[in-house]
Amino acid sequence: MKNFLAITFCFIAITNAAFAQNKLFTKNGVISFKSKTAIQNIEAVNNKTLSVWDLSTGKIEFSVLIKGFQFEKALMQEHFNENYMESSKYPKAVFTGIVQNMQPLIGNVNKEFVTKAVGTLTMHGITKPVTALTKITAKNGLVSGVADFFILASDYDIKIPALVSNKVNNRIDIRINVAAFQPLISK
Repeated sequence: MKNFLAITFCFIAITNAAFAQNKLFTKNGVISFKSKTAIQNIEAVNNKTLSVWDLSTGKIEFSVLIKGFQFEKALMQEHFNENYMESSKYPKAVFTGIVQNMQPLIGNVNKEFVTKAVGTLTMHGITKPVTALTKITAKNGLVSGVADFFILASDYDIKIPALVSNKVNNRIDIRINVAAFQPLISK
């Protein structure tokens, strides 16, 4: 019986290790956004983005706390959280999707390629389809990535008051940047 338990434990440990090697994660991804107008540019950065990426399926998820976005001006940050994003009511944004065409990454030690990540973005209580142009780099055993896409604030029921409509653009350009995904190790 002891041998059976030892063999079962070893099998589970090896299976978990092999499974975890196909999954990558980061808790230090960077999401930034810009809203440009002729009068004013609004920019913010969040350096605490969580992500898990399953290399065997291409499935990827990003999650970010809305209050984690940092602005140049404190008043912009306050308005963003209270008036636009209602971050107490909708505390996070989540992208769930699939990185397409993973073949160039498989079996290559050093490779860079451009593809798309297709999925949904849930933000401000609304879920919409999103496609992001994605650049993946595998170098010296590390995988990194950059994704760019845009959304319309109106698609997520984010109201821009008429009084400031010349200062806040409905189009929001978003960039996700992960300098290095790490292997996800199950415990």
